Amino acid sequence: MTPLTFLLIALGYVGVLFIIAHFTGDKTKNSDFYLAGKAAPWYVVAVGMIGATLSGVTFISVPGWVGSQNWTYLQMMMGFCTGYGFIMFFLLPLYYKMGLTSIYTYLDDRFGSKAYKTGASFFLLSRTIGASFRLFLVALVVEIAFLEPMFGGVVPNWAFAATVIVVLSVIFFYTKKGGMATVIWTDTVQTACMLGAVVLTIIAIAKAQDVNFSGIPELVESSGMTKIFELSDWKVPNHFVKHFIAGVFLCIAMTGLDQDMMQKNLSYNDLKSAQKNMGSFAFILFFANILFLSLGALLYVQAGTDGLAIPEQTDKLYPMLALGGTLGMWVGGVFLVGLLAAAFSSADSAMTALTTSTCVDIIGTEKMEEKKAVNIRGKVHIGVAVVLLCVIMIFRSINDQSAVAALFTAANYTYGPLLGLFFYGIFTKRLPKDKLIPYVAVAAPIVCYVLEKFLSTNYGFSFGFALLPVNGIITTLGLVLLPHNEVPLTANFESKTSI
Repeated sequence: MTPLTFLLIALGYVGVLFIIAHFTGDKTKNSDFYLAGKAAPWYVVAVGMIGATLSGVTFISVPGWVGSQNWTYLQMMMGFCTGYGFIMFFLLPLYYKMGLTSIYTYLDDRFGSKAYKTGASFFLLSRTIGASFRLFLVALVVEIAFLEPMFGGVVPNWAFAATVIVVLSVIFFYTKKGGMATVIWTDTVQTACMLGAVVLTIIAIAKAQDVNFSGIPELVESSGMTKIFELSDWKVPNHFVKHFIAGVFLCIAMTGLDQDMMQKNLSYNDLKSAQKNMGSFAFILFFANILFLSLGALLYVQAGTDGLAIPEQTDKLYPMLALGGTLGMWVGGVFLVGLLAAAFSSADSAMTALTTSTCVDIIGTEKMEEKKAVNIRGKVHIGVAVVLLCVIMIFRSINDQSAVAALFTAANYTYGPLLGLFFYGIFTKRLPKDKLIPYVAVAAPIVCYVLEKFLSTNYGFSFGFALLPVNGIITTLGLVLLPHNEVPLTANFESKTSI
């Protein structure tokens, strides 16, 4: 695919996003920016959340994982479904009863300002690193497809930075005015583009294999990569018990305790619509992941047919086949549209959520006069884009994908303290000393890291993704050991939070 073709596809796609922004971004109140004026259709949000969840990491990486992990990722998805049930019947009722804009306001009411700022800061750190990493992965593919042909090989840093600036500028301008009111609709379109790209690629591979549509399941099965359950070795990170438990708590932490994901669920007038959205979202997400895993198995089948060596970094398998031309040039175009959708859908909601949390949790714009709050929000929105650019360029300068991946994994440690704080707040009535809570929140991930290294080095045992609930348990134990206030929870707070 030529750079000009790529550019035309990208411009056409961006044009669609701005058309959507034009019709949805005509309101300027902070309530519209943060929560879409609480008037979002539940089915639109449910579909749009799929795009925000299935980021560029999923789009590029999950199909590649099939070679080494088979379909064991579905074990975690089973845990996710249980976690979504907890969110539907415990967290959403709590958030709606308290009328929250930022979910971390709960920590302020429950524990105090130190816990509140700590929770919000952990979210900001994790989301900044996570969103930057996802955009970085996509930028690497853009570099291969567009910049390397244009520069004839090595791409200078300024050209890479300019590309990232263009992407962030596009996201900034189409979310600047409408915020969540725009993101909800653009994410819905982007979900359709992403899943459409996967379906069309599967069809293209089936055609190349001379298999009709009804024969696709058999072709997937013939790959020998559809093993779902790992029950034989407790030490491996993807054992069923580890994956299932990890799925439950990853879902609760990275959806139910994540401002980015919950901000969409708080954009309704009533709790029932939010719960209906969450249930629909869980159902669609499960089958969307089956699509990605099926694509992964078929990519390995097609690579074998074409006699292609599997890349050492399996993230490159999908781009290699889609852009290589053996499946047809149109598949390359479809792949790029899906890739752009994956990049924008995760980054636009993350940028909006980071702006919301910074304004509401850190600066306190909810207590300000509307005009001043809107002005500050605009400046914060620019600042968030600049910070994301800086972090992406740091990833670029590291130039070691294993180190970058380790940094991304480290960011997920920050959800453990959030998990512990919320669970302790919901399921106990004790009040630990607020000023000491930040020390526990910082210490818990460090203890987890040391514990994981010790067990893996000396006993060959790894928690895998199940390290997150371990992190939450350590945080909870730390809170139990802290000195507590003698003053009990007020009757007013208990009435606000009882579910």
